Amino acid sequence: MFIECHFVRERKERAKMSINRNLLNIIIILCVCLNLGCNEAAQEREKKEIYSHTIEVSSLFPSSSSSCVLSPRATRTKSSLHVTHRHGTCSPLNNGGKATRPDHVEILKLDQSRVNSIHSKLSKKLTTNHVSQSQSTDLPAKDGSTLGSGNYIVTVGVGTPKHDLSLIFDTGSDLTWTQCEPCVRTCYDQKEPIFNPSKSTSYYNVSCSSAACGSLSSATGNAGSCSASNCIYGIQYGDQSFSVGFLAKEKFTLTNSDVFDGVYFGCGENNQGLFTGVAGLLGLGRDKLSFPSQTATAYNKIFSYCLPSSASYTGHLTFGTAGISRSVKSVKFTPISTITDGSSFYGLDIVGITVGGQKLAIPSTVFSTPGALIDSGTVITRLPPKAYAALRSEFKAKMSKYPTASGVSILDTCFDLSGFKTVTIPKVAFSFSGGAVVELGSKGIFYAFKMSQVCLAFAGNSDDSNAAIFGNVQQQTLEVVYDGAGGRVGFAPNGCS
Repeated sequence: MFIECHFVRERKERAKMSINRNLLNIIIILCVCLNLGCNEAAQEREKKEIYSHTIEVSSLFPSSSSSCVLSPRATRTKSSLHVTHRHGTCSPLNNGGKATRPDHVEILKLDQSRVNSIHSKLSKKLTTNHVSQSQSTDLPAKDGSTLGSGNYIVTVGVGTPKHDLSLIFDTGSDLTWTQCEPCVRTCYDQKEPIFNPSKSTSYYNVSCSSAACGSLSSATGNAGSCSASNCIYGIQYGDQSFSVGFLAKEKFTLTNSDVFDGVYFGCGENNQGLFTGVAGLLGLGRDKLSFPSQTATAYNKIFSYCLPSSASYTGHLTFGTAGISRSVKSVKFTPISTITDGSSFYGLDIVGITVGGQKLAIPSTVFSTPGALIDSGTVITRLPPKAYAALRSEFKAKMSKYPTASGVSILDTCFDLSGFKTVTIPKVAFSFSGGAVVELGSKGIFYAFKMSQVCLAFAGNSDDSNAAIFGNVQQQTLEVVYDGAGGRVGFAPNGCS
């Protein structure tokens, strides 16, 4: 009896031990699985942070604040000017918020006009025309010049004594010009008093036999003409805006320590068009009459800027290396490429695009055949049709959790974010020749009309042969460096801070 009980107890003990071992194995397996799950979740979170932006939806829209936040870079950096959005809170043209602003549809319409003009200039050799001082609407339309919406402005001193003027700055234009008294036929309305050369002791007209007058055809598309031996310039834009007047030389003052005598510029006595508010234009192209070329002795054709992400902030336009010396290691450079018949433009070689960490399957010839350029005056980046189709498809796939909305004008990929406080956007990065990879800021991906209509800020060209254009929405908050002497363009993050 005792032996039988002993065996029973022993069997029960062995069964109990077996159950405990099984439970232990189950617990171990569960722990391993849970740990793997945690790791996978952590990896998923890390991947999300690396390849996407999560931002407040409200940050996509202008602030209701009437205050202006000044860029510390422009304030403390030598040879630097504050850049303001033409219609923003910080703009000298704002007039206490009473100034009329174009709506988004009008901005995009003007933007398409600019793009069409750039493509026309690149696709054919333009004929040379001569102009006279009295010409206005009969000035030959030039495909290669267009203002677009003229989003960003700087304030520059002209003459002696210094007369501060608000000028649109434009990397796609060469000749700097301002409205001048007397207005021979017409002048549009501008915020500041119109510059009167007769009140400046440093102003003088340029002879029509000078080399500078002979250079006007490359800078404006129109050869200079003569009026009493003085050189007359004329430039007309794709939207029929124009400026005609004397080619002159004058003192230009950027800062107290950056003063230049004898700068060639157009003193426009007959001006008309969509420039309302601004005094004229600062040409930052590559022609020898452009401002960077004329100040090359001081700045070596180097300038940089950061476009503010909000109309309530200023950015900066800085000449020379002062603005990039602290961050030169973070600047990623790519060589300036040659654009056919477009020597004034800053060409780029795009070699790839990444969306949310996924490199798009775009053949290299899609970009290399038409070429590409960077332009401060184009709002929305334009891509070859096949490249845009790939970008749109991948972006929509990664934004599938958000309801779609109808397109607006040239923008066909839009979302309704009215039910969301935050939005997670896949990061977009451009790869350029030379190994430069430029990740766009969170504000460089969307163009927002309203909460229920927030659109991808890219558009496709109408033809495979049209050049891609890297526009100013995508440039926002980046430090963009133009090294004309070195033949390169560079990019760095957080350029306005």
